[in-house]
Amino acid sequence: MATVFKLENASVAFEKRAVRHTSLRCALGSIGKRNRTTKFYGLSGVTLAVEEGEHVGLVGRNGAGKSTLLRVLTRVITPQEGSVYVDITKHIVPLLELGIGFQPDLTGRENCFLAGTLMGYSRSEISDKLDGIVRFSELGEFIDEPVKHYSSGMFGRLAFALATDVEPEVLLVDEVFGVGDEFFMRKCIIRMQRLMQSGTTSIFVSHNLDFLVTQCQRLIWLDKGCIVMDGDPQEVASAYREHEGLAS
Repeated sequence: MATVFKLENASVAFEKRAVRHTSLRCALGSIGKRNRTTKFYGLSGVTLAVEEGEHVGLVGRNGAGKSTLLRVLTRVITPQEGSVYVDITKHIVPLLELGIGFQPDLTGRENCFLAGTLMGYSRSEISDKLDGIVRFSELGEFIDEPVKHYSSGMFGRLAFALATDVEPEVLLVDEVFGVGDEFFMRKCIIRMQRLMQSGTTSIFVSHNLDFLVTQCQRLIWLDKGCIVMDGDPQEVASAYREHEGLAS
């Protein structure tokens, strides 16, 4: 199978200021002074490959590096060290933050055309899919209202419906299942399963271990920017649960 992503010794470092200013007066007083910074790693020496058609889950505590890894794979972040290969011939749809790029003053319909264009689809292709997007999102007549008037649930449902209805070859998902009630969440999971069965390469970040174990072929456990374990979902999940004191 073809390789979709490959990282070799990839590291991403961020700077953290030792002093945070609590007022404008403090900030002005610090002008010309050297502010100490410390470096911490979002990823540290990560090496991995994801093959075409694989379904991979990323687990770990908050701050472990999961979201940073997804942003490296989507080329939002460039590692300072190591190398990253991304198969740019694949149609990659990242669900890193639902609705990113939506314009609040445009209607839901107009945002579908705008976001769809940014994803690389023509106006006619989005037009052909629009009825299905509206039906899945359950927005009805609200599709012609500006999205700034949407509730967070309506906003998330439209963004999820759009991103998954375009049938991507590669899908990167970062904790976006909480976009509605239990019924709508079940619809989301069923749609994800359909995409995976059709051969979509999928990488999931989720704290829902049961979903990852049942749906993924492989789990990667991250901690402090490093890979702790990479392998069989049941084995990785059991080790992670035991480490975190979650084992029953």
